[in-house]
Amino acid sequence: MSHPSTPNTSRGSYVLSIGIIGALFFIFGFVTWLNGTLIPFLKLACDLQTDAQALLVTFAFYMAYFFLAIPSSFILKRTGLKNGMSLGLAIMAIGALVFVPAAAARNFGLFLTGLFVQGMGLALLQTAANPYISVIGPLESAASRISIMGICNKVAGALSPLILGAVVLKGASESEARIAAAASAAERLQLLNDLAQRVVAPYVVMAGVLFLLALGIRFSPLPEIDPGADQPTDGTAAKKPSIWKFPHLLLGVVCIFVYVGVEVMAGDVIGPYAKSLGMSLDQTKNLTSYTLWSMVAGYLVGVFMIPRYLRQETALKLSALTGMALAVAAYVTEGRTAITCIALLGFANSLMWPAIFPLAIAGLGRLTSFGSALLIMGIAGGAIIPQVYGHLALSLGSQAAFIWCTLPCYLYILYYALSGHRVGRRS
Repeated sequence: MSHPSTPNTSRGSYVLSIGIIGALFFIFGFVTWLNGTLIPFLKLACDLQTDAQALLVTFAFYMAYFFLAIPSSFILKRTGLKNGMSLGLAIMAIGALVFVPAAAARNFGLFLTGLFVQGMGLALLQTAANPYISVIGPLESAASRISIMGICNKVAGALSPLILGAVVLKGASESEARIAAAASAAERLQLLNDLAQRVVAPYVVMAGVLFLLALGIRFSPLPEIDPGADQPTDGTAAKKPSIWKFPHLLLGVVCIFVYVGVEVMAGDVIGPYAKSLGMSLDQTKNLTSYTLWSMVAGYLVGVFMIPRYLRQETALKLSALTGMALAVAAYVTEGRTAITCIALLGFANSLMWPAIFPLAIAGLGRLTSFGSALLIMGIAGGAIIPQVYGHLALSLGSQAAFIWCTLPCYLYILYYALSGHRVGRRS
């Protein structure tokens, strides 16, 4: 298997495809990690009372993957991967535009609707892009290619909260104090309305960029490939007509679920967690970026280490062990030390998706697209696990809730790395 790409893809087309998909992963990261800024912003602007309410931001966004992943696989069969990616970008743009009436009405439910629509577009995009990047070259180097995509994703993710935070959370502590000290209900309402309007311009610009990118992808030279056509198979795909007969895939869906849960805990929950420890909104608004820069460092390690020095399953095992150690360290320490441990979870989490995804789709052959859709459904872990944390934090406190939500997840990821990825597969 010496070719760098599928049989119908030239070297030049292969490199161009990597560049285009890299740009898409940049968009994934930019939009996804805006949630870290939106959580404190909407909690303030929509006058929410608890972190559990504010964390509905991640719930609405990530639950879209659960509902749209399998429909996305059928949509992609009709449109092809290239047109499907273009459609996904257009849907994301529509979701961004929903923020305009949401801000005008200062309606939290409408904001959540916009986030759900954006998640729908991303579900379609990721259902196409992840198997594309996995099978466009040798499967044994898929983790390295996905790590390159991860760098694009997380660099964008690190920049997005800085950019949005500079606009919507500028002088956040002062705004919070003014709202709290408002002399009348009318004055307080006006301050909240003015704050909500800050989100309109960034999201209108985002919608315009997404629509232009949708057109760009539609008319780009991105080659169309069949995700299952050149997939190596262990022979079971021909014998097992049902996707449900591949236990290593089903265990992989659970692994993606818990992985995305801990990734969102490290990236989007770090702000509310730090605020619960007494830090101000101005101090916490950019903490998501620290987690994501930590992930970028991990992805750089993956690019150079996998598969040259580390097998994908070995990288996953080491990542799970590192995550467990950092989660425990965050629990037993206080203040900035605990926050630093949570930010460093980004490094531990970085190689998990690049390792889990190719391990889970290995041997599926022409069932790869549907298997990929099931894995994308697992992204719903980013909706569920932060909600569990938010409710546990009300009774147990932030630190205890954090360890109860993260440590079991890392234990399962370790299981998948050690043996789960081999269950039901031929040796």
